[in-house]
Amino acid sequence: MIHTAIANPGAVPSGSDDAHPKAGFWALTLGSIGVVYGDIGTSPLYAFRESVLAASRPGQPASDVAIFGILSLIIWALLIVVTAKYVIVLLRADNNGEGGTLALMALAQRAIRRAAPVIIMLGIISGALFYGDAIITPALSVLSAVEGLKVVTPGFDEFIVPLTVVILLALFAVQSRGTAKVAALFGPITLIWFAAIAAGGIWHVIGNPRVLLAFSPHYAVEFLLSHGVIGFYTLGAVFLVVTGSEALYADLGHFGRGPIRLAWLSVVLPALFANYLGQGALVLANPKAVENPFFLLFPHWALVPMVLLATVATVIASQAVITGAYSLTRQAIQLGLLPRLEVRHTSEATFGQIYMPRVNVLLLIGVLLLVALFRSSGALASAYGIAVTGTMVVTGLMAFIVVWKVWRWRAIAAAALIVPFLFIDLTFLAANLLKVVEGGWLPLALGTAVMVVMYTWRRGTRLLVNKTRKQEIPLESLVASLEKKPPQRITGTAVFFTSDPEFAPTALMHSLKHYKVLHEKNVILTIETAQTPRVDEAERVRIEPIGKSFSRVVLRFGFMETPNVPKALAVARKLGWTFDIMSTSFFLSRRALRLAAHSDMPRWQDKLFISLARSANDATDYFQIPTGRAVEIGTQVTI
Repeated sequence: MIHTAIANPGAVPSGSDDAHPKAGFWALTLGSIGVVYGDIGTSPLYAFRESVLAASRPGQPASDVAIFGILSLIIWALLIVVTAKYVIVLLRADNNGEGGTLALMALAQRAIRRAAPVIIMLGIISGALFYGDAIITPALSVLSAVEGLKVVTPGFDEFIVPLTVVILLALFAVQSRGTAKVAALFGPITLIWFAAIAAGGIWHVIGNPRVLLAFSPHYAVEFLLSHGVIGFYTLGAVFLVVTGSEALYADLGHFGRGPIRLAWLSVVLPALFANYLGQGALVLANPKAVENPFFLLFPHWALVPMVLLATVATVIASQAVITGAYSLTRQAIQLGLLPRLEVRHTSEATFGQIYMPRVNVLLLIGVLLLVALFRSSGALASAYGIAVTGTMVVTGLMAFIVVWKVWRWRAIAAAALIVPFLFIDLTFLAANLLKVVEGGWLPLALGTAVMVVMYTWRRGTRLLVNKTRKQEIPLESLVASLEKKPPQRITGTAVFFTSDPEFAPTALMHSLKHYKVLHEKNVILTIETAQTPRVDEAERVRIEPIGKSFSRVVLRFGFMETPNVPKALAVARKLGWTFDIMSTSFFLSRRALRLAAHSDMPRWQDKLFISLARSANDATDYFQIPTGRAVEIGTQVTI
């Protein structure tokens, strides 16, 4: 997401270093280690093992050429994909300080309005694929950690899956209590994790310093050229080392560019290098160690503590992706890609600490099904990667638009910057597509299902708006008519919700038709979602008088904010509108959808849209309107 200071040198977005007080810089750096890097930090549990197994022929240990080639691929994947693409380039592309795929979509959409439908579709694809990542990460991470018990003693083998299920059930059960207090421990615990995995790796690197030669990229090239299809297939496993890269971009607004970069360059990257090189040295010395090279790095007395530490670290990594799923869902709702769902704020002090019950249940069901279906981290690793690489490709495409149109680089210069990253992402995507039969179909199927839901909701909503608009009366014409022949007046203020402030709300028309009365003061209220993460209080409310007793009010919220209508209307007092919640009634129209004989959508899509509309959370709850002041007027609409 592009930095607003690029277009306006005087602006300071919230994601910039200046937005965070220096006193809190180190706290933010420590916090980012836990929240941002939990996923990528637990990849050593399985990434190197799966890469070596992918490069090995049945019954034969991997050759030294393969080991050095894989280590070199891992090192340069971390340097190019994570360090260069995300840490150096994309952290500068922020949308008013916020990162993430939907924030980037909103920024690109603003830059090229003519291509908005294509950009929105890209956003839908990347958002949908993220949910595949959100259910695979907890299952794979926790399974890989608990499997360390098999290294302690093979007798624990039959308890791996049940114990994993118990841990995951506990993890999802505590979501409703909020993660603010637990999150305070994320940074210190994950810092201990990185120190431990670095120490375990360094010990073996000292024993075989020759593995440091893997920093030379010629080993990676030699491996790919000499192993042909197997080498290309291995790339799909090597990609596991960079999963979690999107997290450091998505959490830009929470921690700031400086802390995220410092944490990566000073702690996370060196620890990952040390651990992967240590695993390489171990397997070179003992090829049988490939069965679980991560835990075999450590002496026997340290195995149980490392299993416990790994389990905690994977729970932290899982927590980060679960929280990300909540945030992404809220953004999707605000951007009109999903129906309203219940959002609960779990912290009065910390913005963004939310819990979404329905999303939590769906994620839990998906995660438990994965554990039951695959039963091991090795089997589940085949399903991982496709969703993440797909998201990375889409991010690269939208980043090109931002660099070209928002940063105002020449097209050829923008292409020179972004195309090499896109080429690498597409190569990884192609390698991961080879694993479709082995389990890669699962995130693709899930992503496709979410895409269909998002596309159906967006398309159905537009058709519904266009249909109801044909039956509506221009607001100003109605107001003029009512002032010439006013109906009976009653005291108080009536607030009528509408998505189009130019036309009379359905609730107003039905109120006049059935009650034949009009309040002393009437407000036509529209909620707008800005293409920025948050909206400043000064720009929250827009008031326009229409006649003597009508006003048009527009409330603007960012796509990362949860609308709070009463609180926003309180801001209107500063603009001169006297507002008393106890003498105000909020009128909303509730549409009961029915299938039409003829529709612009296929029959199945009509049914899906109607089902989604019925499952939407109540508007009074979503907009936080006092239930005692809300009046819902029903109307039937065919679609």
